[in-house]
Amino acid sequence: MDSPGRLKPLWALCIVVVIDVLGFGVLIPLIPYMAIRYGAPPDLNTPILGIYSLCQLLAAPLWGRLSDRFGRRPILLSSMLGACGSYVILAFAHSLAALFLSRGLAGFMAGNLAAAMAYASDISTPSDRAKTMGMVGASIGIGFMLGPGVGGLLAGEHLESANFLRPALLSVSLSVVAMLLVLFLLPESHARDRASGLSVPASRPARVPAWRLLRELPGLRLLALATLLVTFSQSTLESIFAIWAAARFHFGPLAVGMTLFVLAIVAVATQGGLVRKLAPRFGEHRLAIAGIVAVVLGLATVALANRLGLVVTGFVLCGLGVGLFNPSGAALASHQAQANNRGAIMGVYQSGTSTARVIAPFVSGPVYERFGASAPYLIACLVTLQAVWCVLAAGRRPAAESISRGASSGQ
Repeated sequence: MDSPGRLKPLWALCIVVVIDVLGFGVLIPLIPYMAIRYGAPPDLNTPILGIYSLCQLLAAPLWGRLSDRFGRRPILLSSMLGACGSYVILAFAHSLAALFLSRGLAGFMAGNLAAAMAYASDISTPSDRAKTMGMVGASIGIGFMLGPGVGGLLAGEHLESANFLRPALLSVSLSVVAMLLVLFLLPESHARDRASGLSVPASRPARVPAWRLLRELPGLRLLALATLLVTFSQSTLESIFAIWAAARFHFGPLAVGMTLFVLAIVAVATQGGLVRKLAPRFGEHRLAIAGIVAVVLGLATVALANRLGLVVTGFVLCGLGVGLFNPSGAALASHQAQANNRGAIMGVYQSGTSTARVIAPFVSGPVYERFGASAPYLIACLVTLQAVWCVLAAGRRPAAESISRGASSGQ
């Protein structure tokens, strides 16, 4: 049973994550339309989304290590401040160069999710880690669920008259609110802060490079590859959907935002409800595999859909799959960590997600233009199916190997 001491910071963390991700999610359906307004073709439109993830990929391990060294709260605050600055640039952007600058800055400062996952790992026990990750994942999902719909409503349905200033300023305001909540509601979870009262053993953070973590922890390596493959599908869907839906169904920002709302609400319900009930019964490995299969089936349905009802069905399956895989995969990765390197482990694991979000946008636009509207989704199905093998292989590996012991012995 969850103790009250863990529940209070967990709920505070979930509130912060919802508000922070909401500010990010507001802009998701709008970036492609902003790029179109400034003259970007599909093969340039999707890289504007990819530059965010490229910068996030480079910065995520650094943020994870800094959170191990200085604590989770300073990293959460720093990353939110950077996001706020990127939204200000976006609010007053009038060119493709400004869009690239805004998304690059936002990506480089995106240390909040890795720090939030490390925080959740700090305040959970191995037996309830999947449930804790599920709650944080559900909070992320709520932000993504509400964000696109709110952004679409504020921008409007027609590209010619869409207002992009109001959603960007809302994102700025939400980032400020999230920072205030971290300052006043969220106690430090890391062992270096004795005032938090949390019983995490104090120890010096293991200064192990990301490449060595991947080399010495084969289970982590396989799980990072699995989340890369699954996120490749999700990012392909998100990066090309606005262009795809505009061409096939004449969707504008509002319709795209509402369709993404369907995916997010299913993911939230799965992470916040189903995972907490199913994880103790079926285990994290089985749930992760079920999630992968659901994502593949959903994406194939969207690719072959010729009616709006089939598109919605595909999004429901994708939402179910993402909701099953994300908290299960994160929980499996957290089992590879020790108390003094959870931030680094989660940062490396999140780098798999960031890598996929770099690759997918840079691939999906050119594939869309050359091979047709359905081609990016069908390729993503074939790519993501390989994640089943990764999770199965990771299940045959031992749990976390003691890197800190190897380091202390001079190996």
